[in-house]
Amino acid sequence: MKRGRSSKSPIAFIVVFVSVSCFLVLILSVLRLPDISFSNGARTTITLKKLSQIPENSERIGTFATMMIEMLPQDLPFTIFVPSKVAFERDLRLGVNDSLVGEKANDTFAILTRVLSFTVVPWKILSESVPYSREITCDSLSGLKLYVSKDPDETLIVNRIRSKQVDLKKNEIIIHVMDGVIMEADFEQSVRPDDDDDQD
Repeated sequence: MKRGRSSKSPIAFIVVFVSVSCFLVLILSVLRLPDISFSNGARTTITLKKLSQIPENSERIGTFATMMIEMLPQDLPFTIFVPSKVAFERDLRLGVNDSLVGEKANDTFAILTRVLSFTVVPWKILSESVPYSREITCDSLSGLKLYVSKDPDETLIVNRIRSKQVDLKKNEIIIHVMDGVIMEADFEQSVRPDDDDDQD
């Protein structure tokens, strides 16, 4: 009897040891944050610099952008390419006075949530970490490919949309204000204003 127990004991120990090891590897893999990579596969390191803090009254970025930023966890590193106040109105036909009242409020929230998924990257991308005349390729939370480059005048360009302000910061979130809305073609068609359809 003792011999049977002693032979099962090492097997049980090995099974438990392998299970715990696999579990630890899985946890470490999930917690590992991705590196930013250039389209040619080279890696870059991001250096931090003093960033402009967003004022609490959100004058610089607008109400809709503030709502999008507040949807993100404030203690995790994200980069968001948020549309400017003008871009929200021009491209999505969202106005603060009419889009946040009554039944339109739910539709507006749904649009902002979808736009958020196209414009957020789960790590920090500062303008100084983007090289001139080279493109960084990364995936947004929705899986949309973002192609980030920089002009000599320090303007970031993401999927052909130019930035208006770069390197704003709120807690751990880096914010770049864009002069347009980054979105998938299907979503763009669904939010396209009716008067644009009439012109086609």
